[in-house]
Amino acid sequence: MVQNVVDSSRWFRVIGRISKPFISGILQVGLVAFFIMWLLDTGADAMNYRWQWYRIPQYLWFVEDGQWFPAELLEGLTVTLNISAVSLFFTLAIGLITALLRLSNSVVGRGIARVYIELIRNTPLLVQIYLLYFVFGPVLGLERFTTAVLALSLFQGAYTAEIFRAGLTNIERGQFEASDSLGLSTIDSYRFIILPQVIKRILPPLTNEAVSLVKNSSIVSVMAIFDLTTEGRNIVADTAMPFEVWFTVAGIYLVVTLTLSGLAAWLAHRLNTPSH
Repeated sequence: MVQNVVDSSRWFRVIGRISKPFISGILQVGLVAFFIMWLLDTGADAMNYRWQWYRIPQYLWFVEDGQWFPAELLEGLTVTLNISAVSLFFTLAIGLITALLRLSNSVVGRGIARVYIELIRNTPLLVQIYLLYFVFGPVLGLERFTTAVLALSLFQGAYTAEIFRAGLTNIERGQFEASDSLGLSTIDSYRFIILPQVIKRILPPLTNEAVSLVKNSSIVSVMAIFDLTTEGRNIVADTAMPFEVWFTVAGIYLVVTLTLSGLAAWLAHRLNTPSH
């Protein structure tokens, strides 16, 4: 009985610590949203612009024969999420391999990794997309989706490599020596001992890279890929509703990136919570 009372008291204290900043954050977001809506409404009145928000839902979904179907914006969101998910996988792979090359004893490996990082980080993503799409893509026979994934993966991989390298260099040397003393192979030592510690330490910057990847995926619209940005541009051209459409597109991107940040925060909490 006493233990139950103690556990309940501890639970209420935790809820109190969480609810206060949460409620404060909700109020702040509400105030900012109210100010933005007031500012937009005032500007629209000054321009004699009439909002047509009631037309937006038809570009998100429609119902036919009692069945729900995604419309242009949700179909574009699906393409964006597919590109982002595949690109994130290759981004992490490229980043890890490049970081290992940077830390290797091979002069050639370190040189290749250094040239790749400096070349990618010092040229704009849009220029890289143009080069891949109009120059290397036709030569290699790459489709638009593959070209988009390759461009995003190479670009974000250069930044992710430095994050992995920082995480690997912060691992104590004794961890590597302990792996060797246990007779683990290099792959097993990284898989079971080194990388789990690295991921736990670099999860916040990796989350930032994932969010940046989703936002940068909008640039692939220049390749005529029907992602969320391209669908929004097409709707604006057909309806002459730039404000409503682009605010909706921005809101969808915001929901996706906030969801990623929330999942990363939850995962970080799980990883840092000691198991009982």
